[in-house]
Amino acid sequence: MNIGGNKQRIIAEETIKHGNVIGAPSDVFTFRELATVTENFSPELLVGEGGFGRVYKGFLKKTNQDVAVKQLDRNGVQGNKEFLVEVLTLSLCHHPNLINLIGYCADGHQRILVYEYMHNGSLDRHIHELPPSKKSLDWYKRMQIAKGAAQGLEYLHNTASPPIIYRDFKTSNILLDERFNPKLSGFGFARFGLMDGSDHAYTRVMATSGYCAPESQTGQLTAKSDIYSFGVVLLEIISGRRAVDNTKPLEEENLVAWAKPLFKDRRKFTEMADPLLEGKYPMKGLYQALAVAAMCLQDEPSTRPLIGDIVNALEYLSTPQI
Repeated sequence: MNIGGNKQRIIAEETIKHGNVIGAPSDVFTFRELATVTENFSPELLVGEGGFGRVYKGFLKKTNQDVAVKQLDRNGVQGNKEFLVEVLTLSLCHHPNLINLIGYCADGHQRILVYEYMHNGSLDRHIHELPPSKKSLDWYKRMQIAKGAAQGLEYLHNTASPPIIYRDFKTSNILLDERFNPKLSGFGFARFGLMDGSDHAYTRVMATSGYCAPESQTGQLTAKSDIYSFGVVLLEIISGRRAVDNTKPLEEENLVAWAKPLFKDRRKFTEMADPLLEGKYPMKGLYQALAVAAMCLQDEPSTRPLIGDIVNALEYLSTPQI
């Protein structure tokens, strides 16, 4: 398989800069190969699209597996730099709760990423776009998904070397396999090695509206900014509401702004539970899950919990108590 020498050099230089890569993507695809995999990028196989480009379902004959083929829009939000960061991140990082990158293509102007295919799609579809004919996720399945997503984030913060700040934690980036195990995806805006003595850097903020921590307005990037975004996602999982919903009354458009007054009165906690749960949740579990979300959503970064503590709490909340 061939790739433009200059592009391969750039990818190699970025990789070498961060140390040797163990388990790097084994495949560098040509555009023609991926056209075959996706039946010439057939509209029938289109499974998602956004500001980054389009995602197609494909079939890789040599490994006998379904794959997701993300074709980046050359004018989209994810450019060459983000493409390189995603390839590098998923080459360095391997964890059950991170998406597996099978390979990539950088033929000419084409930037394409090939992932394992996640049969249940993204979490936002199960929370916000569920057809009436489909059954809603139950309480414990929601908490298990939250726990798995937290474990993926814990790996990035505490185990990856160098440590990684995700910067784009949101429900549409949490993908679900056939057993509803969650895997984090979308690493184009991740940043490496920013958790040493200073624990922050100033950078152009790229996170999605509704998920950004207050300090992001100054361009300050910290691991605790990821914790804030996690709090937004946990609140979405509990409430069934979107991070930002322009169909709601003005005072309810922003999920966090809607929830903060309710956090102050435990008698109103049940108002924050997703109606699709139909009251089928442990009351104590609801209170504790909302308490975790509230701690993550503190305005002051230093008062937000560590991701390891969040994982421990969700480990308990995701297990039915006898």
